[in-house]
Amino acid sequence: MSKPPPDPRRPLTLRDVSEASGVSEMTVSRVLRNRGDVSDTTRERVLEAARSLGYVPNKIAGALASQRVNLVGVIIPSLSNMVFPEVMTGISEVLEDTGLQPVVGVSNYDADREERVIYEMLSWRPSGIILAGVEHSDASRAMLAQAGIPVVEIMDTDGTPVVSAVGISHYRAGRKMAEAIIGAGYRRIAFLGTHMPVADHRARKRLDGFQEVLSRAGLSIVDREYYTGGSSLLKGREMTEALLKRSPDVDFLYYSNDMIGAGGLLWCLDHGIDVPGKLGLAGFNGMELLDGLPRKLATMDACRLEIGRRAAEIIAGKRSPGAPEIIELEPTLDLGDTIRR
Repeated sequence: MSKPPPDPRRPLTLRDVSEASGVSEMTVSRVLRNRGDVSDTTRERVLEAARSLGYVPNKIAGALASQRVNLVGVIIPSLSNMVFPEVMTGISEVLEDTGLQPVVGVSNYDADREERVIYEMLSWRPSGIILAGVEHSDASRAMLAQAGIPVVEIMDTDGTPVVSAVGISHYRAGRKMAEAIIGAGYRRIAFLGTHMPVADHRARKRLDGFQEVLSRAGLSIVDREYYTGGSSLLKGREMTEALLKRSPDVDFLYYSNDMIGAGGLLWCLDHGIDVPGKLGLAGFNGMELLDGLPRKLATMDACRLEIGRRAAEIIAGKRSPGAPEIIELEPTLDLGDTIRR
């Protein structure tokens, strides 16, 4: 007589998989932990039995001995920001074959919320933490410093990381863009972006670097238009319209990111403005959406995919295990079709 299926009201165990596959619990354990010498035929039989039963290993039980689970906490400021999916892709690509799994927490650009997310993440004893930026509360820095696991701060190298950092210098990125704009002959330059000061420290640093170069050239930002909340094409259009109605003599619009910059470009083209002859435009981030515009917006690639990959390599011990690292990548300036040559 065949054995009845497991009671759905109780958790499945190794014994259930053992009985379904016809091999010992020890063999099932070796297969599911990818340990030991097991034939391909037996391995497939065990995996098929586990799949058919819907069995999921209890990683917490296995973690009691090591005091770590196979999770990597990734803390980002926003789910709506198009920057971070590419970072996550880089992280996932590297961690795919390591047994480590990324789990995401969101800080909403709020230091107190980030502190709570870090606390919750660390309470699960993850194998590593990746988080955006190098500015955190004192309590957050203390928790990260005492965590005893690899910690990598990403996106920014302008500051003092807790342990390791992978990113770009946003100060230098802002300076590089300003030099290109001035070199192309633009002089009445306006800024469009999120309110400053703001928890988006990287945008603030780019603007600081940008203004530093303008000042050296005897120039300054002649007008500004700010927004709150998430970026969008609509906001870019609205901001551009408002600024140009107020200051029709500006000859360059510098946007804090590509999303609002793309909206601004579309508004200018709809209204027959000579871009880049009469008016130049530039954004930041090197987003793929720019490839679908009728004219390519000038921008700067922030190395998002490579940042994710390098950070994950540190977490997985694929670089210099245990050694703190500061990896600064060099963003690429793309003049597109919106800066005079």
